[in-house]
Amino acid sequence: MSEPRLPQAAEIFVSFVTLLRLNGFAAAPEQTVAFLAAIELLGPRRIDDIHRAGLATLAPPPERRATYDLLFDLHFRGGEALDQTGGDEEEDVVRLQEEGRGADEPLFAEEESESGLAATRAEALVARRFAGRATSDALRRLAREAVAKLPRRRGHRRMRARRGAFADLRRTLRESVRHDGEVLRLRRLKRRQRPRKLLVLIDVSGSMKARTEGNMRLAHALVQTAANVEVFTLGTRLTRVTRSLRLKRREQALAAAAHVVSDWDGGTRIGDALKAFLAVPRFSAYARGAAVLVISDGLERGDHQALREAVEKLSLRSWRLSWLTPLASGRGFKPQTEALIAIEPFVDDMVAGGSDAAIVEHILSLGQRRAA
Repeated sequence: MSEPRLPQAAEIFVSFVTLLRLNGFAAAPEQTVAFLAAIELLGPRRIDDIHRAGLATLAPPPERRATYDLLFDLHFRGGEALDQTGGDEEEDVVRLQEEGRGADEPLFAEEESESGLAATRAEALVARRFAGRATSDALRRLAREAVAKLPRRRGHRRMRARRGAFADLRRTLRESVRHDGEVLRLRRLKRRQRPRKLLVLIDVSGSMKARTEGNMRLAHALVQTAANVEVFTLGTRLTRVTRSLRLKRREQALAAAAHVVSDWDGGTRIGDALKAFLAVPRFSAYARGAAVLVISDGLERGDHQALREAVEKLSLRSWRLSWLTPLASGRGFKPQTEALIAIEPFVDDMVAGGSDAAIVEHILSLGQRRAA
C-alpha cells in the first residue's frame, strides 16, 4: 500500500518547519504535529494566528526570536517582508534548499526578471524554463576529453607496477616459491590514480541571467561525464542540484533543476551563500581536496568582508580554487570590482567564464596544474 499523502493545504506549514531546521532551529516531529493542530484549532483567520501558533508549539529560543520572525515573514509574506524590514536584517539569513523540497517553497513572484543587468541583494522567487537547444561543440569536447584530462589524485590503494615506491612482498614471495626460494626479481607497487572531486558553484542571480542556461547545460554535461562532481547554485539561496543533473536526458535534468531552485535571476549574496555552504559539514566536505569552480561575475551587493572570509576558508579546503567570470576578457585580466579585488589573493585562477568554450578550456587544463 502507498503511504498517505500530505494534504496540499498543509505543505506550506510543514515546509516552514523544514526551513527552521535548515537555519539551525530545533524542531521535533511532535512539534510539527502540534503546530498543525494549533493552526486547525485557530482557524486560522489571519496570518497573526499562524505566527502565534508557531511561537506556542515550535518554541524558538528568545535570543533567536528576531531571526524566527524574519524567516516567518519571508516564508508566509514573501516580498512584503522585504519592504517592511528594509532589507537590512535579511542579510543574516541565507536559506539552504535541498533537492526534492523545491515543491514545498511557495513562489511569491510569478513574473520573470527581464533586466539581468544589475546586481541586487533582494530575494525574488521566480520559476525558470530552459529551452531545448543543440549540444555545442564545447560540450562535445568536454564529453570526449574529460575522462583523460580532468585532474586526478593518488588513492590509498595500491596496484602492480614495473616501477613503484612500494615493494610487493606477497607477489615476490609467491614467485620465489616457484624458484626454490630464490628471489629473482623484487616486484613493485604504486598508488592508484583516482579522479579528483570537482565542486561547481554557479551564480544564478539576475546579473548572470545571460549565462545561467549555458552554465547549467555545462554542469549537466560535466556530471554525466565525470565522477565525483557536485553542483550548487548561488543567489539569495544555496541549492544543491547534483541529484537533478544526474538524470541522463538533459531536458529532464534541467527541468528538475528548474523545479528545485527558487531564486533564479534574483539577488546577489555570494558571500552569505558561501558562508552557509561552509557552515554545513556535509556540504563543506565536498570542497576538501576538490577542484572548486565558482562561475560568477562577482557583482556582490552584500558585505565584501563576508565574501573575502568565505573565499579564504574555501581556498584552504580546496585543492585549487578557480573563479570564472564573464568580466574577464583575456590573459592579462585585472579585476576592477571591489568584490573581485577583495578575493583575488585567495583565488588561484581568475579566468574568463563568459562562454562554454572558455569554461571547458579551463576545466580540461586543470589536469596539468598543481595544487595551490
